[in-house]
Amino acid sequence: MLDYPALAALAEVIRRGSFDAAAAALGVTPSAISQRIRVLEDRLGRVLIDRGPPLRSTPEGLRLAAHLDQVLLLESGLAEAPAERPVLRLAVNADSLATWVMPALAAAPGLVDLIIDDQDHALGWLRGGIVVAAITSDDRPVPGCDSLRLGAMRYRATASPDFVSQHFGHGVTPEGLAKAPSLSFNSKDALQNRWAQELTGQRPTLPMHRIPVSQAFADAARLGLGWGMNPELLVRRDLAEGRLVDLAPDLPLDVPLFWQFSRMTGAMLAPLTNAIRKAARAALLP
Repeated sequence: MLDYPALAALAEVIRRGSFDAAAAALGVTPSAISQRIRVLEDRLGRVLIDRGPPLRSTPEGLRLAAHLDQVLLLESGLAEAPAERPVLRLAVNADSLATWVMPALAAAPGLVDLIIDDQDHALGWLRGGIVVAAITSDDRPVPGCDSLRLGAMRYRATASPDFVSQHFGHGVTPEGLAKAPSLSFNSKDALQNRWAQELTGQRPTLPMHRIPVSQAFADAARLGLGWGMNPELLVRRDLAEGRLVDLAPDLPLDVPLFWQFSRMTGAMLAPLTNAIRKAARAALLP
């Protein structure tokens, strides 16, 4: 039998980043928080919090906190007036967050805790039980989950006019791509490589700037730091007004997106699911 007051202490420490903040949230002393977590660790025989610095959760601690979140979400569906708002941990890709999904999050039946990850890798969080729902590019349902197609996000290979003149004056070639700086969101971002291979039939090694924020990524393209795959939703006006150039207008990259969510909590997530689907219909390609 799990000790739910101890789980509550663990979850608050993970969400708030310190024992003091968790203690204030639960109305107890920091030493009480520490004691609850230590007893839980002793009982389970596992370290749940890496005291650091910096303080952070172990994978086991994160799974236990996610379990508590799901229990509270289920209980909230049974009570007319829940004693506390459940926490909904969701995996969302940064480009969706920057372009179309944010208004839909207002329909979440609880407090939102976002994990930002690439759409090609979000399912790992769902498989591990860390999140109750995820936006992903994979349509294969995780066991115990439902998968709904949202549409496709269109990406355009974009760069500033000066950058194009400097690096691609004679067209976008494998030789040019091997020398021109590209932009990459993080180590999981494969969009630039996928597009380059589709364009050239080769796999050029791309020199790259790493910029892990969607808006800053687009700004870097506008400023001429490099070329990169930007969501059409984010740069449509830049293309229309000439601040960015589409390197190959006939070769967009369309990434299908799906909403996968835990079947067990599906009824409680229905308002959010409906809002996500409505926002996607308005923003994404069919």
